[in-house]
Amino acid sequence: MTVRAGVLTISTSKARGEGEDESGARLAALAARIDADVVSRDVVTDDRHAIEDRLRFLADEQRCDLVLTTGGTGFAPSDVTPEATLAVVEREAPGIAEAMRAKSREHTRHWMLSRGVAGIRGSTLIVNFPGNPASIEQAGEAIAGALPHALALVAGRHEH
Repeated sequence: MTVRAGVLTISTSKARGEGEDESGARLAALAARIDADVVSRDVVTDDRHAIEDRLRFLADEQRCDLVLTTGGTGFAPSDVTPEATLAVVEREAPGIAEAMRAKSREHTRHWMLSRGVAGIRGSTLIVNFPGNPASIEQAGEAIAGALPHALALVAGRHEH
């Protein structure tokens, strides 16, 4: 079965066209590494309602099995990606975010400042990644091996 993936970059500056979306590119590469087809790659501003709307669109309309987000997971007032994600998911998947933070601990003393979450909406798994491109590689390494099984469970294709 082909996994349909959406990549969503949350960045007001990138949405204005300022600079290259390196983080989105790295998430697309991560999706390819687990044999997912990236069917949508988009950038939205650091606006909670815009993020929620796009997450719902990717899950409900685009029927993505996996949505990977980057950006908006820190402590700045504009960092609202976790809140937007929690507003749209039906069930949390805390172990995914915990594994990502644990892996980041090896690379930065600020690892505990990431507020990213993961959760399930219908048959879509949504995972928040930090905005730093290097962090995407590190966090992705922590969860890439488990994602295919997680997606199969979400889709009801495997017993656990």
